[in-house]
Amino acid sequence: MPLFKKILIANRGEIAVRVIRACHELGIPAAAVYSEADRNALHVRMADEAVCIGPASAAQSYLNIPAIISAAEITDSEAIHPGYGFLSENAHFVEACTASRITFIGPSAENIRTGGDKSRARQLMKRRGIPVVPGSDSPVKDEEDALKVARKIGLPIILKASAGGGGRGMRIVQDEKDLTPLYHMAQKEAFAAFGNGDMYIEKYIPEMRHIEVQILADNKGSIVYLGERDCSIQRRHQKLIEEAPYVFTNAKFRKRIGDAAIKAARALRYRNAGTIEFILDKDDQIYFMEVNTRIQVEHPVTEMITGIDIIKEQIKIAAGATLPFKQNGIKFSGHCIECRINAEDPEKFIPSPGRITLFIPPGGPGVRVDTAAYTGWTVPAHYDSLIAKLIVHGRDREEAIAKMKRSLREFAVEGIRTTIPFHLHILDHPDFISGKFNTHFLERMNRQDAQAPKTNGKAAS
Repeated sequence: MPLFKKILIANRGEIAVRVIRACHELGIPAAAVYSEADRNALHVRMADEAVCIGPASAAQSYLNIPAIISAAEITDSEAIHPGYGFLSENAHFVEACTASRITFIGPSAENIRTGGDKSRARQLMKRRGIPVVPGSDSPVKDEEDALKVARKIGLPIILKASAGGGGRGMRIVQDEKDLTPLYHMAQKEAFAAFGNGDMYIEKYIPEMRHIEVQILADNKGSIVYLGERDCSIQRRHQKLIEEAPYVFTNAKFRKRIGDAAIKAARALRYRNAGTIEFILDKDDQIYFMEVNTRIQVEHPVTEMITGIDIIKEQIKIAAGATLPFKQNGIKFSGHCIECRINAEDPEKFIPSPGRITLFIPPGGPGVRVDTAAYTGWTVPAHYDSLIAKLIVHGRDREEAIAKMKRSLREFAVEGIRTTIPFHLHILDHPDFISGKFNTHFLERMNRQDAQAPKTNGKAAS
């Protein structure tokens, strides 16, 4: 007998396709929702049935809670998987599912409220003895309060939205005179993105790596970590390339950061899948940063080095199953890299929606492409520009880099512009190859490119 009679996927794009595949492999029918702009989307074609929930605007479709609950009832779905983004970290949505006797495949509403509120999560971690970056213990009241905190901990600081993530509502302040305008910019952006303008402050650590730990927790109190991911290659706090494991990891480091993640999860009484994110400074000290109470875009790199299907485990846990493995039963193999392929101009990073006239993904051993794109599909302008995730697995990092470069060159996408050339440029950079980079890698690379001698209008080789 299947775990659920039917699951509704409250999302779109590659993550909706990913969840549908997991459902089908578990013998569970999958229902899809779609906006009018996604009528011909791949997830609609792959689902066993689909319901249109509104016009192109996300606010009127993928963020429309009553419409999604109605779709679940119409399709007789017993559970909803939210994917990432949209309503995946919306506690009210979890409660709406519960009130309608629909299982939410993810953490509890309280997990989302506490973990998703960065200032509350920081306070909880401090009480449990988990290192946090120095900063405000609660949201600051206004720019004057922010200035007091900044003077206390010292510049530079980073302003962060208490709610949400994805780099929105974040600003780095290097000089006191810039604090007030940057505070208002960050607050306005946070309110527009999350409906919450609360801001808190952290000491800014310039030379840092962004390391996160994937966890799984069942409803009986068992929690495991599935290793660490390095997400330091970012542009404006948006991740572009992720890899697992951390290039300089060892058994001692993995246990140290993994134990800290478990401790954080226990403090939250966490259940289902989640990610505990840390800052790693130049002295290899780790600091708790935040909790992502959902499946992450970059979850495939963890799946590739552990052999564990995280989406399937999410579904099983939501159905009441206990974890089928203990910490010492999780094995790590090889090295994995993921490149996010966006429909964007690779030089200006502006969206490039439109009709894809040719789409041929790469293949071969150790190559995985998570995508909802296909030849003839029109990339809508209404949503995130991610069209594919290219994931490769090698015996070691050197082989993974070589395999990724080969796969990127093999990846054919015509009719729109993509970030494929930009990824190739990164993978050829000596600092990336050596693993000696931090979250400022792209800024440094761009400065080097700007200073490089030119020949006939092109950079000299």
